[in-house]
Parts: sequence; C-alpha cells; structure tokens
Amino acid sequence: MSVAHAAVLDQRIAALAARDQALAVSILREAVRIPADYVDRPVEAGGDPLCGTSNHEGPRIEYLRRTLVEIGAVRRPEDAAFDAFGNLAWTLEDPDDPTPRAGRRVIYLDGHCDTVRPLRAQWREKTGGLDPYLGLTDPARVDRAFLRRELGYLPPDDEWEHLLFGRGTADQLGGVVTQMVASRILLELIREGSLRGAIVRGYATVAEEDNDGGGPLYITRHVLPGAPPEMIPDVVILTDSSGDSTKGALGIYRGQRGRMQIEVRVGGRSCHGSMPWEGLNPLEHGGAILAEAAAAYARGEGFVDHAFLGAGSRTASFAVLETPSDCAVPERFTFRFDRRLTVGETPERALADVEALATVREARAAGLAVEIGVPTYDQPTWKGYVPGNPQIYTGWVTPEEHPAIAAAVAAYRGVVSPHVAAGGAQGALRREPRVDRWVFSTDGVGYPVPAEGGAIAVPERKRWVVSGAYGHPAMLGFGTGIEQNTHKIGECLDVRELRHAVAFLARFPSTFAALSRD
Repeated sequence: MSVAHAAVLDQRIAALAARDQALAVSILREAVRIPADYVDRPVEAGGDPLCGTSNHEGPRIEYLRRTLVEIGAVRRPEDAAFDAFGNLAWTLEDPDDPTPRAGRRVIYLDGHCDTVRPLRAQWREKTGGLDPYLGLTDPARVDRAFLRRELGYLPPDDEWEHLLFGRGTADQLGGVVTQMVASRILLELIREGSLRGAIVRGYATVAEEDNDGGGPLYITRHVLPGAPPEMIPDVVILTDSSGDSTKGALGIYRGQRGRMQIEVRVGGRSCHGSMPWEGLNPLEHGGAILAEAAAAYARGEGFVDHAFLGAGSRTASFAVLETPSDCAVPERFTFRFDRRLTVGETPERALADVEALATVREARAAGLAVEIGVPTYDQPTWKGYVPGNPQIYTGWVTPEEHPAIAAAVAAYRGVVSPHVAAGGAQGALRREPRVDRWVFSTDGVGYPVPAEGGAIAVPERKRWVVSGAYGHPAMLGFGTGIEQNTHKIGECLDVRELRHAVAFLARFPSTFAALSRD
C-alpha cells in the first residue's frame, strides 16, 4: 500500500467512524438496558435476576448477534455464530485478496459482554438520578459531588452531555460495540484495501468477570489445536477499557499481571456460644490468618516488584461462614485471597507463602483443619458449558518492539491523532499514543499456552511471544472507558471515545499486514 493510499484510507476510516458514532451509542445504550427487561420479571415468566452478569448473558449476546447482521458488520448471517462455550464469533476477510489464506495476518478482536452485578438499589440511592440499566433517569437529582468522589475521572460539568451512564459502559460493552462497528467499516472499505493481507476474527466472550479468560481458554483448548494457520492469531486486540484517570483515555496496553484465587478452608468444631471452650472456632483462627496475611502484604514480604507490570498483590476477596446460629461457635470458615501475580512470581510460590503463615500452623496445632488450595471454576455458561479450569490466570507482556505495537502506534497516529485536540487533562483523550499496561485483568489471560509440546501448530512467521513456560500471540489492549471507573456505582463512558476506538480497530488490520510482511 502506497503512502498516498494509506493516507486516503486513514481519512476514509476516520470519517466513517465519525459518521457511525451515533450508531455505536445507540447499540451500547441498548446493550446496557436489556437486562432491565428480565431482572424484575418472575423466573417462571422468563425472568432472570442475574441477567447480563457472568453466565447470564443470553438476551444481550443474542441482541449483539442480530445487530451484527442488521448493521452489515458481517457479509452473511452465518458468518456470526455462537460456539459451544457461548462466545459470539464472527469472521471478516476479503474474498478477492490475492494473498494466500495461510499467509494472511490473523487479527482477533476480543471483548467480553458480561458485567459485574449492577447493585441497582445502591445506584438509585447514592446517585439520586441514575439507574444501572436505564442510565440518566432524573438529571436534576444526580449527585455530581458523589460521582466525582466515587469515580476516577469525569470531564468538566459542561461536557457531561457526552457521558453515557450504566453498568458495563466502561467495562466493557463499549469495547464490544466498537468491534462491531469497526467490522462494518472494514467491510464497507473492503475494495479500498481495509482487509488486504488480513483475516479478522471478532469475539464477544462470556463469563469473563467470574472466570477471566474463560472464553479464550475454550478457543485455545478446543478450537486452535490442529487448526490451520488462517485460524491461529498473529495478534489479539483486547478491547477492555484502557483509559487511565490521570494518564488519559484510549491507551495502547501491552501487558497485565496474572491472577489466581487462593482458597483457605478452616474447619473447626461447633458448639454453643456460651461455652466456647467446648468448640474450636474457625472464625477466630481464620481471622488471625487474614490479619497476618494482610500485615505480610503491607510489609511486602513475598512479593516481587516488576519495572513494567508493577508489584504483585494479595487481598482478601470472599468469605463464607457456616454456622448454626449467631450465638454459636461456627463449624467452618472459608475465605479467598485475590492474588495478582507479576513477572517473577508463580502460583506455587503464592500458595506456599500462605501455607507458611504462622497462624496456619497455630490453627492446625490447636486441632483445626486448614486446607489451602486453588478452587476450580465449574459454573456453567449461558450455553450450559462447564469450564472446569483451576482459577489461575496467566499474566503476559508483549515486547514494545514487536511489530504489533508498532502497528498500533501507527494506526493511532493515522486515524486518531489528527482528530484530537492538543493537550487534554487527566483522563481525557490524548493526541499522541500512550503505550502502557493494565492494572486489572482481561481476557488476555486465556491465550497463553504451554510453549513446549502444545497441540497448537504456530508458524514461526506469526511471532508468538515466549515467556518462561508459556507462549502467546502478540496481545495489546485498546478500549473505551477509564479503568478506575469500572465496577463502581455511577460507571460511565465518555462516548466521544467510541469513534476513535472504532477508527483504530478498523485501521489496524491493514496497517499490521503492511508492517509485518515476510
């Protein structure tokens, strides 16, 4: 592609993305709203109080598939379908591309369409005029001071007409919508080379919030083994929110820490609370374990700090108490740690650190049973698929010198930079691309596979990244939304980000294909 042709394609894509911003907002608004039709309806009448959350995505993802077809984001309806896990997958390629299919660069667009629980009553109570499904319901009653305290970044008051409120706006339905609208533009500009040398596979995955990377894990375990080169990704673009409340919106992210769940089960002996000496109290011993673990983390004992990804972390995140009453010594106390793993840390070491706590030894010496391990995720998806994977999610880093990162920077400068004003404060859009990393976890944890002896035949030309015992396709993040706004009461998105994310996703495939020719 000549420099002149590339410049024209930049202009065409940016113009179409601006044209389709209203379409993207409309699709996103409806994707956020859909659970409202189900959460208050009786189950026997087709209702679902958890609609929209992990493993309850059915109505939303079926809407997304219908919309893909209706807006012309796939060439044929059969090009968008659900896999056995429940992910929505679609494929785009140029049938007249002279590049052999096995030689085309394969780009995955990956975003999850489930959300965390909406906490509807808290939204209404704390914000005054917002609903997690319906968005802005009473502008006059919105507590702006609360929202500014709660959220990581909000634009100035006179720009609030650009905000779309609702659960999933920032995390990460906006990203999925940009994939869809970018697909429409890729097909619209197919004769102008938008897909030349590339195959794009879009994924709207499910169950990510509960089981990070569960959708991609299904792909790497059941789709890619034995697959031909035109199925195996060269690059995965993760459309989870890559904005930062102080550094700016729409960063290009090239890594994230991994994470794991560590479950501690403390079994004691129940008895009447009036005679505690007759029992063994798992709550008190478990509380001591939690306190010691928190103190060790505060001192940094057993945690590695990586220059790019940051330090590992550990926090108590879940607990269940089994007790006959509130006036009894409980029978069992189960709790979990959310352990974020940076480069240089391993799940085995993280488990051993909890095993080594003095309070664990003391509880066992007192006669309590203490079991420490990694739980298995066994909740069926909306399609009934039971993942059955240990809750260990591998971190990853794509080297900054990888062609995928160079292509991302070039695509940004081509279709975003010319349309963003200079300057920008805190979480606003930036003219120059920002290459950084996530604090939280994304679907990216589902793509690393054993580097040796794996069932996926990866051609060398795909330049997968090998790190220790694992290999993975080059991955990068580019998504609407501010990371510090996710999962919070009053979650929102500045919809001005949508057009630029759409333009980036529509420009990346041909940019990457051109920059990574053999």
